[in-house]
Amino acid sequence: MSVLTLDRLSVTLRTRSIFSNVSLRVAPGEFVGLIGPNGAGKTTLMRAALGLIPSTGRSSLAALTARDRARAVAWMPQSREIAWPIPVERLVALGAEAAGHSPTGRAGQTAIEAAMSRMGLTSYKGRAASRLSGGEQARALIARALAQDTPLLMADEPIAGLDPAHQISTMEVFAALAAEGRAALVSLHDLGLAARHCTRLVLLAEGGILADGTPAEVLTPENMARAFGVSVWHRQTGDGPIFQPLEVL
Repeated sequence: MSVLTLDRLSVTLRTRSIFSNVSLRVAPGEFVGLIGPNGAGKTTLMRAALGLIPSTGRSSLAALTARDRARAVAWMPQSREIAWPIPVERLVALGAEAAGHSPTGRAGQTAIEAAMSRMGLTSYKGRAASRLSGGEQARALIARALAQDTPLLMADEPIAGLDPAHQISTMEVFAALAAEGRAALVSLHDLGLAARHCTRLVLLAEGGILADGTPAEVLTPENMARAFGVSVWHRQTGDGPIFQPLEVL
């Protein structure tokens, strides 16, 4: 069983091939980190998987109707500016409504309250979302995605702009979703956090998937040199895996 299946997915934008023949399955219980250098196509891959941009090949999500897709996957794009002064609780409620839950019904209210609690926003519910800091707005948008309560959550650089404590706690939220039997596919630039929290990494580079496996299998010196052009230090310690890029090669 999978919550996302890509079969030979390819995208060409303005005559330039971004990636080709990407095949991938995400199963319940996985927290998959999508990593790769700038321009490798991480955002494009997720948008194509959702059917938001043209592609060739097959995506199980793109094949769904809009209504069924909203029940199958929650999506958090990179853009996170909130321009209108909607209360935070109402913003989060939009996620529950996208999946067909009434925000005043028991299921919808439970999903909204759980999402706000997970992101540390319970005390913010009456505040105007547009008046939050950039990091707080990011957390509110993650909460909106969580309130959709779907089998799969996809997020494009969700921890960018968060302080270290909220970066870690957000990664722990995604890991907890996987532990509960849901799944997360998240693009990341922080390879240290990816090494510590993801169950699996997919390295996108050179027009396709360069490596796919556990963090230890993917974050090898050879792969990091080839994809990013850097040397790295990676150790398993009593406090968990520690990964650090060192120098440009």
